[in-house]
Amino acid sequence: MNRRYVWPLAAVVVMGLFVPRFLAQAPQAGAAGPARLSAHDAQADALIAKMTLDEKVGQMTQPDQESIKDPADVANLFVGSVLSGGNSDPKTNSLDDWTAMYDRLQEQAMRTRLRIPILYGVDAVHGHNNVIGAVVFPHNIGLGATRNAKLVEEINRITAKEVRATGIQWTFAPCVAVPRDDRWGRTYEGFSEDPALVAELGAAAVRGLQGDSLANPLSVLACAKHYAGDGGTAFGTGIPNKALPGGHFPFDQGDTRGDEAELRRIHLAGYVTAVQAGVGTIMPSYSSWNGEKISGHKRMLTDVLKGELGFEGFLISDYNAIDQVAPDFRAAVKQSINAGMDMAMVPARYREFITTLKSLVEAGEVPMSRIDDAVRRILRVKIAMGLLDPERSHMADRSLHETFGSEAHRAVARQAVRESLVLLKNEGNLLPLRKTAARIHVAGRGADDVGMQCGGWTIQWQGQSGPITRGTTVLEGIRRTVSPRTKVTYSADGSGAEGADAAVVVIGEMPYAEMMGDRLELKLAPEDAAAVAAVEKAGVPMAVVLLSGRPLDLGDVLGQAEALVAAWLPGTEGDGISDVLFGDAGPTGKLSFSWPRSSTTPVNVGDPNYDPLFPFGFGLTY
Repeated sequence: MNRRYVWPLAAVVVMGLFVPRFLAQAPQAGAAGPARLSAHDAQADALIAKMTLDEKVGQMTQPDQESIKDPADVANLFVGSVLSGGNSDPKTNSLDDWTAMYDRLQEQAMRTRLRIPILYGVDAVHGHNNVIGAVVFPHNIGLGATRNAKLVEEINRITAKEVRATGIQWTFAPCVAVPRDDRWGRTYEGFSEDPALVAELGAAAVRGLQGDSLANPLSVLACAKHYAGDGGTAFGTGIPNKALPGGHFPFDQGDTRGDEAELRRIHLAGYVTAVQAGVGTIMPSYSSWNGEKISGHKRMLTDVLKGELGFEGFLISDYNAIDQVAPDFRAAVKQSINAGMDMAMVPARYREFITTLKSLVEAGEVPMSRIDDAVRRILRVKIAMGLLDPERSHMADRSLHETFGSEAHRAVARQAVRESLVLLKNEGNLLPLRKTAARIHVAGRGADDVGMQCGGWTIQWQGQSGPITRGTTVLEGIRRTVSPRTKVTYSADGSGAEGADAAVVVIGEMPYAEMMGDRLELKLAPEDAAAVAAVEKAGVPMAVVLLSGRPLDLGDVLGQAEALVAAWLPGTEGDGISDVLFGDAGPTGKLSFSWPRSSTTPVNVGDPNYDPLFPFGFGLTY
């Protein structure tokens, strides 16, 4: 039977966290903080004066490497940037192949008249998660539970080093969305439902990626995303999908509705602190605000972000996002660029984009001043990164391969797992388990699955179950933790638990990412519920570990289990979970999202009549 848990609101520091403590604008000239990118404008303008329209428009263009059939396009079209989208990998997805791919494309850029290197971008959102063997850290929802900004900064410093090992200099991270409905498929990319916590940890991520100076060869250009309001899209407003009920995704790329005060209070906080931390790029959202696409919204992109907040970097559109601004591609390009978009992520339509934008400039529909502003912003970033330094090599530094996926890096990831775990229930002090128990039974489909631990955006865009990369599963971690005399048995379905001293059942969500992760409700899978029920029937004391990208409807599981641990999407280091289960580390994580009573009714701290199952900030210890 499902038990109704009621926690006193006084147990949570609610309003002090919910209301952003800083609606201050960007730092003024001369203020302490990162060097201003505009300090490089004289050098950028000198270069712009030498550039043709073709060279300028090329700098504003970002194709996907998978769509570049002839690498010479990078040189011939003066391409300013290349990306690898979610599934755009070299054949083996190995460290060596990634590095060779980067070098091959960068060599083309260095053949151009002005020798302006490309910026290569990837979604390294919880480590260099595209590359087999990289350390995969907990997704942001888990890092939010740590409340540890210094740890978030260190994680991103390591991520930058591993990204640089492949030559790549730019990651589309951090996500500073503030998810307000857990049914949204990108909830786990957000640190919290609380804008202040998002703002604090997002700025820490920027500092970790970019370091003290963008010119440091170990720094990686950060990208705060998705500006602004993508975590607040209304149910039923997502993009079309005929295969789904209602003919569309419930949330993804939908419409955020509300007045400007609400948008600023909830959804702009992370951008204020990211700009203050010196973030070099920002990615406008697919989503709309009150029906107008953000990627074509001049007031939001130019007046608010670049003007009011003082953002000096450049804007990069999301994957084919410009296409959605207007039904006609020419009209969409015109609106987006004039609104303030500086670089267009046009994975396959890059030739068409170049032709279209040149035509718009020649027709006077996009002023040359707007083109020069966009190129200046791109070049000032490249100059700040040292990419225009003729004495510096822009090829990959293969000496960094020595520390790629290293044990030192994995130790930090293991720490992050330990600190991210939230203990929701511990009836009878079942946890910590005894390492010297005669037998521990491990069950559940998540117990021996690195891919399930990592979730989406791991090796593949949507993620994948199974041994997709190097890592330690929960089952392996338990076997390495208990005494040599302890017998560890395992069944995915929960069978065979009879006679064990205790059981650990690992259940949760199969991997997913944007769009595909949208849900109408958040119930446990039948096989997960069945595994828990089987262990309960065996009469064995049970700790349930939940792998998920958001709070789920626990159903009967909450009443069946003596202990319940929210492990989020912990990444490759399952040892961090066994550390806490067996008391080598105590649970310290606190919920960064309220846990709703209903899988269809969102609840956020600060709401009127706030009544969650577990409140924001909750977490037991031992």
